Amino acid sequence: MKFNLEELRNGRIFNVTFTKADGTLRKMNARLGVKKYTNGKGLRYNSLDAGNLIVFSMNDQGYRTIKIKNISEIKCNGKIYTTA
Repeated sequence: MKFNLEELRNGRIFNVTFTKADGTLRKMNARLGVKKYTNGKGLRYNSLDAGNLIVFSMNDQGYRTIKIKNISEIKCNGKIYTTA
C-alpha cells in the first residue's frame, strides 16, 4: 500500500524503516510537525522538493533528515505502507 505524506502530518508517532546514507538499515519512531528546539525561522530550503523528509526522532529527541527515496516502510495508524 502506498503512503500519503498528509496522513503523517496529524502529529501521531509513526515507525519508519529506511536505508541510511552509509547503506545500513535503520528503524525509527518519529513524528512530523514538532516545534521543540526550533528557532522559529524554519528551513532555508523546501525539503520535499529536495527529496528529504524532516522528522523528529522520539528515541534521540532530535531532528533527522531522511531521503524519501530510501524509505522502505512506514507504519502509522495500524497500517503498513511499503514502497515496493
